[in-house]
Amino acid sequence: MAELPDEFPLPGLPEQVQIYEVGPRDGLQAEKEIVDTRTKIEFIRGLRQTGLTAIEATSFVSPRWVPQLADAAEVLAGIGSADGIRHPVLVPNQIGMDRALAAGATEIAIFVSATERFAHENLDTTVDGAIELAAPVVRQAAEAGIGVRGYVSMCFGDPWEGRVPIGQVLDVVRRLADLGCRTISLGDTIGVATPGHVQALLEAIGGTGIGMDRLALHFHDTYGQALANVLSGLRCGVTEYDASAGGIGGCPFARSATGNLATEDLVWMLNGLGIEHGIDLDRLVQLSGWMAGKLGRPSPSRVVTALYQEAAADQLF
Repeated sequence: MAELPDEFPLPGLPEQVQIYEVGPRDGLQAEKEIVDTRTKIEFIRGLRQTGLTAIEATSFVSPRWVPQLADAAEVLAGIGSADGIRHPVLVPNQIGMDRALAAGATEIAIFVSATERFAHENLDTTVDGAIELAAPVVRQAAEAGIGVRGYVSMCFGDPWEGRVPIGQVLDVVRRLADLGCRTISLGDTIGVATPGHVQALLEAIGGTGIGMDRLALHFHDTYGQALANVLSGLRCGVTEYDASAGGIGGCPFARSATGNLATEDLVWMLNGLGIEHGIDLDRLVQLSGWMAGKLGRPSPSRVVTALYQEAAADQLF
């Protein structure tokens, strides 16, 4: 069994959080070597066994843009369904939505950018154009009773445009809320956020009437700030956090984006704070160590590095 930190709760923090696992999609999408479909399916099934209840399975983006996710339909079919576990999929536009529905998707995520340059680099459009692409998808999902999550990239900084004004982010967040996105995930796509910036953005969003219960936070650990930024989010009342098992992933369209916040590192901190999350850390560590072996390199997660035991991982499958 993995060792656990002593619990020292801090006043004013939520009692429970939702961890939204992005490893199978955001984690793998930047991998240069194609990961075989069977490994992806085993990875997702393993994640289910850790207690995670929201696991983003894949993306129905064009295989030409992201070859790693060309097997989206096969992955979704291969994992099937499981009681109490959500498997959202990312869709970029109406074509992606049609493919996702045909493959049996029951929850989707759409993505837009807070900056014009990234909207061009990522979707070959503008901020307005990305929202216009998303609008009919969200409407169709609502008519079908399918939940929609909205991602906003580059909320804290952009590698081409530099600083991103808070008002610019607010405008996009408001528009996604008006479209009907159930949750809006604020992305620190290149990992430049700091705790004060996180608090300032969340307070500004709260001032528009959008509650913290509709927000999620998506941090990258480029400058080692991800966990500090999570703590800032917790202090503001946000209870949903994106993370990637083993810390894998980045963004293939943002040159300076490095790995996502590692799910294990987040769980370790939440354990120390006495915040409920429902994850079996020991099993998650062994799974991520196994996946790192499949990818051919050590996991960047500090907790995986500290606790992984190869012999235990051999018993997973």
